[in-house]
Amino acid sequence: MENLLYIAAIVAAIAFLILCISLARTLSSLKNTLHSVSGTMEGLTTQLEGVTTETTELLHKTNQLAEDIQQKAEKLNTVVEAVKGVGESVTVLNSSVRRVSSNIATEAERNSDKIAQIVQWSNVVIDIMGKVKERKTGKASAKGWTVYKPVPGQKRLPSPNKGR
Repeated sequence: MENLLYIAAIVAAIAFLILCISLARTLSSLKNTLHSVSGTMEGLTTQLEGVTTETTELLHKTNQLAEDIQQKAEKLNTVVEAVKGVGESVTVLNSSVRRVSSNIATEAERNSDKIAQIVQWSNVVIDIMGKVKERKTGKASAKGWTVYKPVPGQKRLPSPNKGR
């Protein structure tokens, strides 16, 4: 019986040895798997750092672009206000021109008889001045036509109607 006890102890020792070998293999396989996962995580960390850097730069550029757009929008608002002011000035100018034109037309209608008389008198004065000038210069004219005298020694051109 003592032999059985030794055999049982040897069987238990062998079973324990098999258990330890199996456990060592399992842990070794787990170590390789964890090592592979660790390498993958390091690669992901490196890639995420690059993505984070690019994202930070993109956000910085986006903020600069937003500020630039804001400044340009403010400048555009001042231009729009200036154009609005010009439009209002043109409207006021148009109404002033209409008012002045209306006043001139009204005054012209009211004074149309006087204007007609002034035109008639100015025509008479112009006619008189023309006659006075005509008498002073001694040039003959017939009903608004000036008579030209030939210059001595100059050839006359043939008349275009003679050959027909």
